[in-house]
Amino acid sequence: MLCAVAGAILLLGLAACSTLNPTAPQLYTLTPRASIAAGPKADWQLLVETPAAAAGIDTPRIALARTPTSLDYFADVSWADRAPNMVQGLIVQTFEDSGRIVSVGRDTVGLRSDYVLKSELRDFQAEYTTPGAAMPDRVHVRLSAKLVAMPRRTIEAGESFEASAPVRGRSFTDIVAAFDEALGRVTGDLVSWSLAQRFLPSGG
Repeated sequence: MLCAVAGAILLLGLAACSTLNPTAPQLYTLTPRASIAAGPKADWQLLVETPAAAAGIDTPRIALARTPTSLDYFADVSWADRAPNMVQGLIVQTFEDSGRIVSVGRDTVGLRSDYVLKSELRDFQAEYTTPGAAMPDRVHVRLSAKLVAMPRRTIEAGESFEASAPVRGRSFTDIVAAFDEALGRVTGDLVSWSLAQRFLPSGG
């Protein structure tokens, strides 16, 4: 009995040590800069939902596709947040930076809006396109979006946005730079498309 208790105490001590000294991954975030053309200011208010995503993408882990039908992850690195949360924040930021909308925010703020932007993040990974390559040679981002009128919850417009960016070096920061480039093009196209919709306030 005493041996069992001693063993349990030893295991608890080892668990405590592992908790106090975790092997933390290197964290990365994205800061894409999208160029939005000047134009009239949208007079409707928008909330942006967190994009839906498959389990392989709905994670802080940084996805890597070695083949069109496989999905892996880079070791010892991670996004600072789940990929869909990060993309949601960057979509909101791109709308705000455009200066062309009355009001925009995350749907979690619980405010009234004329429209809700619903989306699905379908691709968000680095990819190998050359067999036997030592590193992935591009990043692929694909997002589908729908503008939903509130409170009727009718779909007023829908579109898909896709971009690939080459990895221009051999370090991991070059891969992150390619994510920045591809996501910046997608968010820029998404925001430009949304602002081009000629809606009346409250979906009228």
